[in-house]
Amino acid sequence: MKVAIGLLISLIPFSAYCQQPTNMQRALQRTLTVATIPQPGEQISLQQAVQTAIEKNYQIQITRAEQEIARNNYDRGAAGYLPIVTGNFTSNGSLQNINQTFLQNLRPPQEIRGAFNRTNTVGLNATYNILDFDRGLNYNRLGELVRFSEVTTRANMEATAASVTSTYYDVIRQLQRLIAFRQALSISRERLELARANYEVGTRSRVDYLSAQVDYNADSAALVAQEQSLRNAKIVLNTLMVREPLTEFAVRDTILVRTDLQLEPLRQAVSNNPLLVQAVLNRRLADIDVRIARAQQLPQVGITTGYNQTFINNQGGFGVATAHNRGLTYSLTAAVPIFNGYNLRRQINNAKINTQIAERQELDQRLQLVSALEQTFTQYQNSLTLLNLEVQNFNIARQNVDIAFERYRVGNSTAVEFRDVQRNAVAAETRLIDAEYNAKVAEIELLRLTSTIF
Repeated sequence: MKVAIGLLISLIPFSAYCQQPTNMQRALQRTLTVATIPQPGEQISLQQAVQTAIEKNYQIQITRAEQEIARNNYDRGAAGYLPIVTGNFTSNGSLQNINQTFLQNLRPPQEIRGAFNRTNTVGLNATYNILDFDRGLNYNRLGELVRFSEVTTRANMEATAASVTSTYYDVIRQLQRLIAFRQALSISRERLELARANYEVGTRSRVDYLSAQVDYNADSAALVAQEQSLRNAKIVLNTLMVREPLTEFAVRDTILVRTDLQLEPLRQAVSNNPLLVQAVLNRRLADIDVRIARAQQLPQVGITTGYNQTFINNQGGFGVATAHNRGLTYSLTAAVPIFNGYNLRRQINNAKINTQIAERQELDQRLQLVSALEQTFTQYQNSLTLLNLEVQNFNIARQNVDIAFERYRVGNSTAVEFRDVQRNAVAAETRLIDAEYNAKVAEIELLRLTSTIF
């Protein structure tokens, strides 16, 4: 009989990127046996998973809100380009009893009960800086903060997409391992039935039958553990998608591995990494802060104007009984910094130091990204090489299982020999699944580092 051990391997065809097929391409084309199992729940694609996670992720929602705040602050009024206009209203009143006498009897004594006095002032005032050297710098700084918030949001979105993608393919990996373990258990079941039948007719010993039972139980335990691993992977993906952790869903049972990534284009694209862009924007902000600090040494000229009306109603004492005063007021002010305890010089020096810090942070961030890119690309290449080897090993191991089972069935090999072959086949299939997943993870990391994951 033939024992089917299947694994669906799906790579982007090499023919799309090269003229002559490689050994790995030929090996993959030969590995076409498909094995699958029914999955509970609605099937969800990778694109749906990423989209859901980005829409619901709390950290992305926070950074988007902060981005909206930065956009609201990017206003000419916030930078000091527009005047400040205020309306004022003041009402002062009093209710008094007055008893007055006058020197040299200039007037007869005066006594007033319940004298009411009231003064109302209504005005409109405006203040505007005619000459202000730092408001243009402040406006530019607000614009850079908007761009910084946008890059922060993009960084969170790309990190979330990378995490969801890796976890989605981990679910597929655990599913493929589950398929492999179920197939191994199916083989162990056939072996157990065969050993029981042989023992009952007396062609094999009880030891052989009990060994088959032990191996079947061991494979059953491995299957239970793998089912838990699959559930755990789905819980992680549900959590990233911000939904009920135990929600059931189905995934595709294939992993598409790109094989066309080249190092030089990736090196050129690493400048798009949002972490590096943030470092560049931080350096720009530090440069602007130096110019703002220096602008404090320059004079400022401002004007204040207003229109006020005053209403007076005086029922007691001497003076004006009623009045209505109105008029325009203005003032022109100029301020020239002369000495403020060396605080301004200290602020300028600190701003220059922050510029140096920002420059070094940018250089360090670039170095770290390039280093990570080089290491990940090496891992990516090694993963493809290992994948090639594991495909070949899997094909050989699958043939060995077919041969070993037939030899065991007709009594030409022992149970120990067959079990070794079976273990090697399961190990080869597991290594192939892991090699495929590791290659995909390296690919995802390369796309994240170069900000091309979308």
